[in-house]
Amino acid sequence: MKALTYQKAHPLDAFAIERTDVADPQPRDRDLLVQVAAIGINPGETLIRRMRGAAPGGRVVLGWEFAGVVTAIGSATSGFAVGDRVMGTGDITRDGCWAEQVAVDHRVVAKIPDELTFTDAASLPVGTLTAWEALFRDQDTLLAGVRRVLVIGAAGAVGSMATQLLKTTSAFVIGTASRPETARWVTTMGADLVVDHHGDLPGRLRAAGVGTVDMVLSTAGTRDRLNAITEVLRPFGHLSAVDLAHPLDPAPLAGKSLSLHTELVFSKITAGGDAASQGQILARTARDAAAGRLRPIVTTTLHGLTAETMKTAHVLAESGRTTGKTVISLG
Repeated sequence: MKALTYQKAHPLDAFAIERTDVADPQPRDRDLLVQVAAIGINPGETLIRRMRGAAPGGRVVLGWEFAGVVTAIGSATSGFAVGDRVMGTGDITRDGCWAEQVAVDHRVVAKIPDELTFTDAASLPVGTLTAWEALFRDQDTLLAGVRRVLVIGAAGAVGSMATQLLKTTSAFVIGTASRPETARWVTTMGADLVVDHHGDLPGRLRAAGVGTVDMVLSTAGTRDRLNAITEVLRPFGHLSAVDLAHPLDPAPLAGKSLSLHTELVFSKITAGGDAASQGQILARTARDAAAGRLRPIVTTTLHGLTAETMKTAHVLAESGRTTGKTVISLG
């Protein structure tokens, strides 16, 4: 099959991902084999491209957000059949979906209704699961006492889905955005209030009549904003961060007895958690999106499994100015 691969970790200005021939994936007992129809692009994948290379003689296939059609099922799978339309994530330790086919654990996959296009479906899994687990942890509701939530980076994929999920609760949602077009997007996602996250964030909140919040979901810049985040949180409040790839000194949180929650969408499948819960969340998301209760977040659609298309997607992802989700359609 064809796949987008590279050998050595590299920066964007030395982009080395190529379309090559690779062996078809061999499904494990718990796997589905999926013909990929659309791919969601995530900033974290550009970070991996910059940091992770292949073993000598090997190659890397990235990509862990997709929609497509099941073409084979493993002996230990349940709930799926050949021909099912599905969406899912994957396992960061295995080959990803930047390919014509992907083998993936069925527990992190969900069927999608006919009303949901592959492109729309591919925009949902990573943002939804990351937001869900960051906000609700392993439950279906917010932590007790959380009524006012600040979402930093609310125009991105995780922030967009977090805002929508929060509005299914009784929470008051404050989203941050730094440009008029992103502020409009955050409002469209359902935020009750939008503020600029540049400069004096606590001052901007006070000017809007908000003293403190119960929870902050930070999707970017957490380390640099930690003092501001600490200031806007109430005592015994909660910081949930999804961007802790680099060391963080949590000392500022101690003065208010704040809780720090981390989130990595792959942790349940790589660390032995309840991976099946992710498939259940995705199934609920697919139903809600098809019924109009949740909105897919595609803002840019690219076409074709080519190195040129993927480079365009990486340029957008590394710009730090994307709204919603970039999706590559293979159809």
